[in-house]
Amino acid sequence: MGYDVVIAGAGAAGCVVASRLSEDPKRSVLLLEAGPDYPDPTMVPPEILSIVSPAHTHDWGYTSEPSFHGRSLRLPRGKLVGGCSATNAAIALRGAEADYDEWAAFGGPEWSFREVLPFFRLLEDDRDFDTEWHGRGGPLPIGRTRFEDPAPVHRAFLEACREAGYPRVVDHNAPAAVGAGPLPLNALGGVRQSTALTYLARGRVRPNLTVRGDAMVDRVRLVGNRAVGVRLAGSGEEISGGSVILAGGTYGSPAILMRSGIGPAEHLRTIGVAEREDLDGVGRSLRDHPLLGLRFAAVPPVPQAPFAQTALSLKSSQENPGQDIQIFPSSVLATDAGKSPTMAHFIVFASIVKPLSTGRLTLRSADPSDAPLINPGYFTDPADMPCMIDAVRKARLLSRTLSLSRLSAGELYPGPGVTDSDSDLQAAILAKGETYHHAVGTCRMGFAGDHRAVVDSKGKVHGMDRLYVVDASVFPIIPAANTHVPVIMTAERCAAWLAETV
Repeated sequence: MGYDVVIAGAGAAGCVVASRLSEDPKRSVLLLEAGPDYPDPTMVPPEILSIVSPAHTHDWGYTSEPSFHGRSLRLPRGKLVGGCSATNAAIALRGAEADYDEWAAFGGPEWSFREVLPFFRLLEDDRDFDTEWHGRGGPLPIGRTRFEDPAPVHRAFLEACREAGYPRVVDHNAPAAVGAGPLPLNALGGVRQSTALTYLARGRVRPNLTVRGDAMVDRVRLVGNRAVGVRLAGSGEEISGGSVILAGGTYGSPAILMRSGIGPAEHLRTIGVAEREDLDGVGRSLRDHPLLGLRFAAVPPVPQAPFAQTALSLKSSQENPGQDIQIFPSSVLATDAGKSPTMAHFIVFASIVKPLSTGRLTLRSADPSDAPLINPGYFTDPADMPCMIDAVRKARLLSRTLSLSRLSAGELYPGPGVTDSDSDLQAAILAKGETYHHAVGTCRMGFAGDHRAVVDSKGKVHGMDRLYVVDASVFPIIPAANTHVPVIMTAERCAAWLAETV
């Protein structure tokens, strides 16, 4: 059976695009996902629903190439319908206006903040704000914990920020919001509102939308330079499509392109794939937010609360157009005595959210069962480490305020023997740094003639016909925020164009 549109990947972006394109009853849409599908909400595993902590039970199992002093890092990615939107911390940040004005330099004025704001508004049902900056009635419910109501660590964190002199922010998604305040969360009644439970649930009732789980796409089927469908891994089943949209994410979409013969010609030769289109940018321009967690033994009890509720955004320099540092605490988590003498701990995380460093994704082989080689490239740009040290030092100082220290039974990491010197903090970052799960850019947008661009401003793959990429891999610059909501906005923006062409 053939379809008008075949979408490879049912993560945050794929669910949005499938739902929007199937609004036209004359258009047949097939949404494919390598992981399982849970069409009945009552059958969704409890850890996938709960926002008490991120879930890692449905995971691709990716690890990085040696990084951070030769360590390989776990790079969790959700493998189920809903993707990472079904497993993340449900943080619904947009980023700074300056982020999208930067995008406009790569994709044209349609990606400026002024032009993407209507799509941010379109996606959300903001329960707290009904202003020109926010939307009501969209598929994604967004709300915040009131200043008076957060869990103990989050209440103490806001007080610690006040003690340290940081301004209070009531809406982290308002323009120019820099300071401490409650995080916007896409959750209702403690349930993580993934794009599977929101966007896709709206589309499942339509007879022209088909969703298939446990169907991993190996490659795009091509006739000349035109996409005519996909081939599934394992079974080799071939599915015809008038247009093909890749929404496999920053690690999945470039891998499908390269297995299809679209990518750096030299690398394609090394894995034995015949070149169809030499696009040097496929797999390059990878950016991610590095993260370090400062761990503390917690004074019990361990209340059930969302993992994340509050955050502090900062500028490392007042010359910056937007924030570039994020600090946030976790709720108190239960643990064993070997990890904390009190059987409980909490974490204060620090991240630089406008890193300059870039990495790269390549393939081990043309076998879709072989995980890609992922080099996140953390701290390859010399400007990033000083900024990260500054972020960690600020987080550590917050932990020593009266408000936070009274909830702590001692610092577990880096530990009391580690000073606040640049050298000690750099060593701590390299020893325990990790991903913040926000990889972007491996199929980044850009104009024709930009040798690192993979897609144009509307997601169409350069040099190809009827082949598109819509997910975080097209981001030209990483936003200063968790990437979930920016991905949904991007999918909404591209779906509006695609509805006119596919």
